[in-house]
Amino acid sequence: MSNLKIYNTLARDKQAFVPMEAGKVRMYVCGMTIYDYCHIGHARMMMAFDVIYRWLQTSGYDVTYVRNITDIDDKIIKRAVENGESISSLTGRFTQYMDEDTGALGILPPTHVPRATEYVPQMLALIETLEARGLAYQGEDGDVNYAVRGFPGYGKLSGKSVDDLRAGERVDVNTGKRDPLDFVLWKSSKESEPEEVKWASKWGRGRPGWHIECSAMSCALLGELFDIHGGGADLQFPHHENEIAQSEGAFGHTMVNYWVHNGHVRVDNEKMSKSLGNFFIIRDVLKKYDAEVLRFFILRGHYRSPLNYSDAHLDDARGALTRLYTALDGVAGDGQALDWSEAHAVRYAAAMDDDFNTPVAVAALFDLVTEINKSKSPALARQLKALAGVIGLLERTPQQFRQAAVGEGDFDKAVDDAVIASHIEARSAAKKARDFASSDRIRAELLAAGIILEDKPDGTTNWRRA
Repeated sequence: MSNLKIYNTLARDKQAFVPMEAGKVRMYVCGMTIYDYCHIGHARMMMAFDVIYRWLQTSGYDVTYVRNITDIDDKIIKRAVENGESISSLTGRFTQYMDEDTGALGILPPTHVPRATEYVPQMLALIETLEARGLAYQGEDGDVNYAVRGFPGYGKLSGKSVDDLRAGERVDVNTGKRDPLDFVLWKSSKESEPEEVKWASKWGRGRPGWHIECSAMSCALLGELFDIHGGGADLQFPHHENEIAQSEGAFGHTMVNYWVHNGHVRVDNEKMSKSLGNFFIIRDVLKKYDAEVLRFFILRGHYRSPLNYSDAHLDDARGALTRLYTALDGVAGDGQALDWSEAHAVRYAAAMDDDFNTPVAVAALFDLVTEINKSKSPALARQLKALAGVIGLLERTPQQFRQAAVGEGDFDKAVDDAVIASHIEARSAAKKARDFASSDRIRAELLAAGIILEDKPDGTTNWRRA
């Protein structure tokens, strides 16, 4: 197979990836709560695990990939009531919009996309198991809660201790809990809630809590123990911590071997979120930028690192992607197998095996562009196309990209003056730092886009289009 290493949040270290079953991988990722349009933060999460999914398959693994849909939740109920529509109508509509967005971005469909409402019987069975083990109890208010202090390993994923959590807790107004740290497994129905969200149970009519949904769905589709569990960094606590407590508390053994979390998208150094109002809807961004430009922008950052969003960064991504496509001009389409022994492919694979390091993999693509510009080799150009295709890039012809991302005008002018200026500034900084490799790389990238630099004796740099 491969020499893949994955950063395991639970171990806080990169670890060699060893699947439970040779040649097969089982992966679960927490998906969307469906009541609104997906934003760039959601795109970043789905893109991170799309790349992981693609690389695992490229590495020869048979991957069962599950990404769930939460279609029952307080926010969903509130929005449906406000709209005067059924919950199934609301979630069905926004699921369709999500599928349209992910399709545009080239995000592959997972093997399974379970909806929480389809797995309520499995959730109830899991809660009954927890109750039998002394880890679940019904409070005076009718809710069924998880007894956190009954699970000795609580906090091992997030690094939080129960005592620290107690020391920092607020006064809990929910008198139905024995301990303020306990969390809800089953919510007792309220008269005001739609009948659509009321299921029968031994504890009375109600609906599942959020955390129990993923424990039940992952177990049903992947088993009590599986290889990889992923999601956004914000889910590490309490959601994933609570999943561990539920699943390991019920089954008495490890739930997941590798926990993987992607970093946040940031705007002006603040996390992008609906609560802050600084979020950007995917389909709004795609009105201004080609979907592959957005995909490339996301892939230029390592999945675990914060990703700073701005139009300037998307403009820069468009210029850089243009340089990749320029190297394919005049080259016939596919028809050449990817040569993994070729030097750039070796570096590319090593980067992807190093915790899916797409920035280094993309750098190998640009180095290959430099070689193509020197040699004018059609074989290397086809190698570039094949390598980029592994992570869902360069899958169109340059002409198709020109029409979609740049317009009918001069292809090379996609690299606008602001982008050129930013690259010249970066090159100047690299030269001052004596980082001549980066300086040469930037010059080569600009040359690939038809931009010729002329260094002056006074230290300034002029440029012109070839």
